[in-house]
Amino acid sequence: MNYTLHQLQIFLKVSETGSITKAAEELHLTQPAVSIQLKNLQQHFDIPLIEVVNKKVYITEFGRELINTSKRILAEIDLIEQHTMAIKGKLTGKLNIAAVSTGKYIAPYYLSGFHNKYDGVELNLDVSNKGKVLESLEKNEIDFAFLSMLPGQIKLKKIELMQDKLFLVGNGDVKISKTATTREILESRPLIFRENGSATRLMMEKFLQRCKVELKQKMELSSNEAVKQSLIAGLGISLMPLIGIKNELSLGHLKIIPVKGTPITTSWNLVWLAEKKLSPVASAFVEYIRHEKMAIFDNQFSWTASVTEKQKKKS
Repeated sequence: MNYTLHQLQIFLKVSETGSITKAAEELHLTQPAVSIQLKNLQQHFDIPLIEVVNKKVYITEFGRELINTSKRILAEIDLIEQHTMAIKGKLTGKLNIAAVSTGKYIAPYYLSGFHNKYDGVELNLDVSNKGKVLESLEKNEIDFAFLSMLPGQIKLKKIELMQDKLFLVGNGDVKISKTATTREILESRPLIFRENGSATRLMMEKFLQRCKVELKQKMELSSNEAVKQSLIAGLGISLMPLIGIKNELSLGHLKIIPVKGTPITTSWNLVWLAEKKLSPVASAFVEYIRHEKMAIFDNQFSWTASVTEKQKKKS
């Protein structure tokens, strides 16, 4: 069989986009060129790789098997190229990284210095929900993930990056009686939740259980940004990670509500599969994080300690 790496790359892009036209656009090729390469690849197999129905591309079961094999082949080729460039003294390659939604507040700061140091490295950061991030980890589709709660079912290696604090938060105009108990505060206002599976949602549910709160009204939203805007609009109160509300606190759009049992402390971690064979780029990133994580925290997140200390004095 004489099919080429280029043909496999085109086939993967078509499978990702579900469209020959979109694949051609992303690969900067003409549509006929993509179609010809797909046809040439198909000639090596007696079983169809794709089906086109109403101009939409569907991958056959055999095609999906070839996708998985192609990904492994291209990953090995990329690894060879990285080792070659490393021997020449230049670090090149790609890092695929995922972060849960709240991770978008910290991940860029842990990536920027590495990217500036190694301009030959391509960084791909995907911010998604926890379920998708864990699925990508299990399938070895990414090199690293930023997680605040570690799963028990996946064997991982980790570097603890920093602590985060979760506080009960309302909009800047919320009025709380100094004599009100935690339970009274929580039961007297609508509570805004993240979606099921979110680490913040799990923390909030455990917090409410400890407080023995009976839920009367609640709203469920799928992102921290949606929760934040709902809080600013005065739709309720919620448990929020401190790293995501710095500007809103300083502008007075949001206010921390001091209650017993808060702040709740969590840890952010950089994780990867325990048995993963790290590329030269991935190994360099691990060493960079181990060496620079304290400086990154001091430069970018030391303000969280002063906010926490101020809230302790109010409690």
